[in-house]
Amino acid sequence: MLDACVLAPASSCDLLLRLAETPRLYVPQWSEDILAEVKRTHTEKLGWPDDLAAYWQEQVRVTFPEAMVSGYGKLVEVCENDPKDRHVLAAAIKAKVELIVTSNLKHFPKAALEPWGISATHPSNYLITLYSMDAGVVVAKLSAIAQRRKMTPEMALAHIGKTLPAFARHVAEALNWDLPTV
Repeated sequence: MLDACVLAPASSCDLLLRLAETPRLYVPQWSEDILAEVKRTHTEKLGWPDDLAAYWQEQVRVTFPEAMVSGYGKLVEVCENDPKDRHVLAAAIKAKVELIVTSNLKHFPKAALEPWGISATHPSNYLITLYSMDAGVVVAKLSAIAQRRKMTPEMALAHIGKTLPAFARHVAEALNWDLPTV
């Protein structure tokens, strides 16, 4: 389950969603509530124009129709994590996922997740896990991002490192890359 705080930042979201495309390293999951939170973050906090935020929403829905989780409303009442993110845990329970990827780990204490067989991890840790599963796919997707942005893969990784420094350091060290300052 991808939390809104993972989907809103463009650089980390781009890599995460590309890793969910063929060849797929994982199957993403989210809910209408999560996507609504992403839209609010894009427009109210990050200053995206409404049409760009709407386009992003349309594209994730079209590209990943299997990601949408619904029918979890009654589960919100039994969740014991932070009230602001109970909808995320409820959607994760409904989807029967084992992992919530979030930067807000404090909103998902272990005691609230364990009864459901769910854990939470930071996006850097999740990406490091995906890298350890198939480094070639991660580097290929990173290279595709770099090519689209007309920059080197090292520069693309450095940009991702602004929001996910542990992941960027891990990959740079593994590949013996010197990351430029961005």
